[in-house]
Amino acid sequence: MGADVPRWNPPLAGMRLKPAFSAPNVWPLTCNDSGMILLITPATRVQDCAKAIEEATGEPVQVAATLQQAVTHLRAAEYVALVIDQALVEGAPDESERVLQHSELAIPVFVNFAISGIERVVRELRSALQRRTKEVQVARKVAEGALRNELKGTVTAMLLSCEMALQVERLPPAAQVKLQAIDELAKEMRKKLGMAAGG
Repeated sequence: MGADVPRWNPPLAGMRLKPAFSAPNVWPLTCNDSGMILLITPATRVQDCAKAIEEATGEPVQVAATLQQAVTHLRAAEYVALVIDQALVEGAPDESERVLQHSELAIPVFVNFAISGIERVVRELRSALQRRTKEVQVARKVAEGALRNELKGTVTAMLLSCEMALQVERLPPAAQVKLQAIDELAKEMRKKLGMAAGG
């Protein structure tokens, strides 16, 4: 029996979002939904396969004949997906782990080029990219929701603070003008966030 394929944990697995303004930490994941594809195989028809992938996905494809070459490519550029020859993984599991360690957010797609035609390779890659697109959409919605919720809390605090400050007796006119401006800005933000007055 061949070596086990290295396990890959999707970026969304076990992700815990921090309160709202931590949401930008998610943006690298959600925005990186297009880019180059790295094809890792010594197969003789690798150039034909690369061309088919480019035509099917619209993304540029680079080729690495060995896992060592793949690591070099990964150190030099970012990729949205890696198409990895199963035979290379089984022959050098430790080296394949190094490839995955350098892959960052690229999706690894393991394919047995010995029995898979180009159409099947393209089909499996497209399926993986479609799954990534759905993950990106979910992550974006979660991040936007977290940010919106924190902004709502911030706006509510601003409105309450302004209301209390404006009730202070003998408030200097200049300070009152500034507080009223802040209060109006907070109310405008509340409106854009779809918050009910007093909410």
